[in-house]
Amino acid sequence: MMYMREAAKAPYLLPQGEKVRSRVAVPLATLFLSVLFLILPALAARAMEIQSVTSSKGITAWLVEDYSVPVVSIRFVFGGGSTQDPPGKEGVANLMTGLFDEGAGPLDSEAFQIKLDDAGAEMSFEESRDGIYGSMRMLAEQRDEAFDLLRLAVNEPRFDQPPIDRIRAQVLSGIIANENDPDTVAQNRWARAVYGDHPYSRSDQGTRQSIAAITQDDLRALHKAVFARGGLHVAVVGAIDAETLKKKLDMVFGDLPQSQALAPVADIEPKLAQHVEVNYDLPQTSLQLAWPGVKRNAADFFPAVLMNEILGGGTFTSRLFQEVREKRGLAYSVNSSLVNQDHADALIVTTGTRSDRAAETLGIVRDVAKRLAEEGPTEAELAATKKYLIGAYAINNLDSSNSIAATLVELQLDDLGIDYMQRRAGYINAVTLDQVKAAAKKLLTAEPTIMVVGPPLAGAGKG
Repeated sequence: MMYMREAAKAPYLLPQGEKVRSRVAVPLATLFLSVLFLILPALAARAMEIQSVTSSKGITAWLVEDYSVPVVSIRFVFGGGSTQDPPGKEGVANLMTGLFDEGAGPLDSEAFQIKLDDAGAEMSFEESRDGIYGSMRMLAEQRDEAFDLLRLAVNEPRFDQPPIDRIRAQVLSGIIANENDPDTVAQNRWARAVYGDHPYSRSDQGTRQSIAAITQDDLRALHKAVFARGGLHVAVVGAIDAETLKKKLDMVFGDLPQSQALAPVADIEPKLAQHVEVNYDLPQTSLQLAWPGVKRNAADFFPAVLMNEILGGGTFTSRLFQEVREKRGLAYSVNSSLVNQDHADALIVTTGTRSDRAAETLGIVRDVAKRLAEEGPTEAELAATKKYLIGAYAINNLDSSNSIAATLVELQLDDLGIDYMQRRAGYINAVTLDQVKAAAKKLLTAEPTIMVVGPPLAGAGKG
């Protein structure tokens, strides 16, 4: 699940977002959101108490007790995702995450699925570049059965050959289908151009050759290397108290080894000043641009966050939205995002437009970025953006038990502290206009890497 944060975590192409509402609807939506922004942060601060719970075996989780509905949600992550795929075996992490509900402990695939249904629980695993994520949502009255199934999946996945072959066939079918898909081809080209031979340049799904080469031993080896207490972060939201949770944490995670055995992954600066063309005869051209990013723990992170929102952070008032969508009608959406990964950071702009107007759109995007770098934002823009970022946090991150649990895990990964939500508004309000101007100049004066997906674009990349 991808959800809004100060900076996004995503490998290459970012989603272009939902279509823009009509101009008539925008003022009503803005009014509605303004009211919510005033109310929700205060409600969230009062209603949500985050506890740090540590079990007798040393497993720590952040807990939000909530008995409004009889449901418990757990979200966790082990550090080390698809970057841990061995060379020639790309796709191991992706294949592994498809197998945790395909049999564990004494239960084969069918028996495990039946038990999961009987427990009224939903379980899922997925990989990212930098982590293996797991989630479970269960009825409080059946949490014993649900947690026991999660224990089996985490500690004793079977990796039986028939499920491996079936899930592998599904993955392979997707790889083959995507070989001629413009977006997938573009993602792969972009990753190779920006990240070179770094693990971030590899496809999470792998290739025809690599997915065919994966064995049971490869899956067991990755599971053993990644699933350890030392790389674990956990969040739980719902109808469960701290003492009960401590017992469940020990039951699910307490018997895992203490330390992970991860292969080292180097930090990398995305390669800029490139022009990448993925030529297809399409009526719409997709554009993507990459500038330098800023690390999550950098002193100028929040100035960069505010600058990004002003540039094109997804609001109706961003400069890119106004210039590309509102004034000229060139695109349904145009967005900029600060992307933070464990080993690379970037500022990414994405949009799509009619192919016969792609050069014009690219020129406008570059001009907007150039002017912001040279002049910086106005006081009015900064004040409005601060208000939006403070108000939007609760709506984007705290609207359900699942999203709260996911947010708490990410806060742990970023080492922000359990009281970050109370401190966050202060960080934003403390940012000065000069700091945002400096962030714009620092990030946007570089020559970006540009990717064009569609017909050839004469003169692209020249600013």
